[in-house]
Parts: sequence; structure tokens; C-alpha cells
Amino acid sequence: MKYIFIINPKAGNKDMTAAIYDMADRLRDHHGLEVTCMLTDRPGGATDMARKLAESGEEVRLYACGGDGTIHEVAEGIAGYENAAMSCIPTGTGNDFLKNFGNMAAAFADAENSFDGPSFPLDLIDCNGKLCLTIACNGVDAQVAESVHEYGAMFSGRGSYIASIVMNVLIKPISHRWEVEIDGVGQEGEYLLVSMCNGRYYGGGSTPVPEARMDDGVLHTVLIKKIGKVTFAKLFGPYSDGKYRELPKDLIQVVTAKEVRIRSEQEIVSCVDGECFRSHEVVMKLSDKRVNFFGPKGCDPNATAIGI
Repeated sequence: MKYIFIINPKAGNKDMTAAIYDMADRLRDHHGLEVTCMLTDRPGGATDMARKLAESGEEVRLYACGGDGTIHEVAEGIAGYENAAMSCIPTGTGNDFLKNFGNMAAAFADAENSFDGPSFPLDLIDCNGKLCLTIACNGVDAQVAESVHEYGAMFSGRGSYIASIVMNVLIKPISHRWEVEIDGVGQEGEYLLVSMCNGRYYGGGSTPVPEARMDDGVLHTVLIKKIGKVTFAKLFGPYSDGKYRELPKDLIQVVTAKEVRIRSEQEIVSCVDGECFRSHEVVMKLSDKRVNFFGPKGCDPNATAIGI
């Protein structure tokens, strides 16, 4: 078994490379493990590294050392490979993925807690061929994610997301005319967002569908129709807190569709686990691939999920 630390030195507000190297050395020295550290140097680099390691056929356990984007890249690289499993060392700003593990999230900060932990499969969203662990979003929430890094120097974590929300709502259109197809049934209208959820957290801690579970083969899609900016300001808090059932039913819909398709003449801003892209057509569905994940003994990716 090989243990590989894939490190994003640009994640977060402080370069944690030296600390990760020290952690890897301790793991090697204390347990006699084969441990290697690798540094990413470009977007997509962690995916390429992880895929090559998985393609070797050797048993590997990978640590994604960075934020949600680094976790996303490593997951894309090893999805579908039974010989590969991943975990993470959180060094990003938001670290939304780990919030799914509740009180156990802090234990992931030290590889000593997880190197011999159990491995379990997690579902993935396929969004235009990109694989997503947590939430694939389209619309205003994706616009916020696209510009959030502009405010990272002034604010950290949740603060940068709030700043991006304020600027996007004040300056940019928050609704768009889309044709949305849910399991083959089409509807056209003005939408604020259409987001598919496997996990429960994004945007620095917002939890749109708190009952979403990461390993049950069911994806929840949130559709919010056009609303004014004043109404948006009033509804953002309850939406962010997972209280969608308390919101007006003529504005918000939550479905467990197998496939959701969005088309538009204008570019659609999409975001998968923090990675943003633009297109005129988006297709979201459950991926036929899963990713093996390991963590500290007793950890549960559904620790914060509520009952249905």
C-alpha cells in the first residue's frame, strides 16, 4: 500500500506545504509506511496525478491537501478505480466538503487519525462530464462562486462568500430565462438557480438540502424561480439554513430527478465543487462511477443529514 499526499501549495491563506511534509514524515517514521508527497502546479494537476497513480493498478491511498477544489480534482482522478481511495487534509478557506462529517471534521487535519481508517464509496454527480462530490450549481450561486476569490484577500471563509453575494446581487442580473428539463419533462421560465445536491454544504456553509446523503444513490435538485432582489435578501437566510420547506412553494421546488438538463441562449454559469465553467447546455445526473473515501474510524459522511 502506498500513501500519497497531493498538496496544493496555493490553497488557503497560508502555504501549508512544510507542515504537510512533516506530517508525511511522521506517518512514515511511526508506522513504516511507503509515503510520498507530490505538489500540484496548475489547475487540473491533482486530477492528472491521481489518475496516473490509480491507473498503475497498485493499492494507493491519496490525501488531497487543499480546499474543496483539490478534493474535487483528486476525486475526478480516482473515480471508478477500486485500487484507489482518497481522504483529505483541509488547508483551504471554506472546506465545505468536510462539514458533511460533523464533529469528526476536525480529525481529518492529521493523517495519523485516518491512515488506517475504513474505506467506503461515495456517490458522484456527473455535470457535463465533470464529476462532483457535493453540489453542482447553476445560476446565482454559481455566479457567487465564480467571483468569490476576488474577495479572499479581504475576507476569509464565509465572509468572502457573503461579500460575493452582495456584489452579485447589487450589480448583476440574478435570474435567467432557461429551458429546464426534469427527467424528460420540459419547462421554460425565469430561474434564480438550479442546483443538484449529493452533499449538504457549499458557499462557506450554506446547506440547501439538509437531508441529502452522499452514498444513497439519490440526488436532490433545487429549482428556484425568478424573484426580486429584495425578496432574495429575505429568503437567502432560510434557504442557506436548509429551511426550504418553509419557503413559498410557488417559488422553490426540490425533486429527486435522475437527470436534469438546462438550455439557454445566454451562457449558463455552473460550478462543481468550486470549479466554475460556462456553457449553453448543462446536463446533471448520477454518475455511474463512485469514489472510494477513507477517514478516521467512526466518521460518517452523513453525520449532519436530517431525517426525511
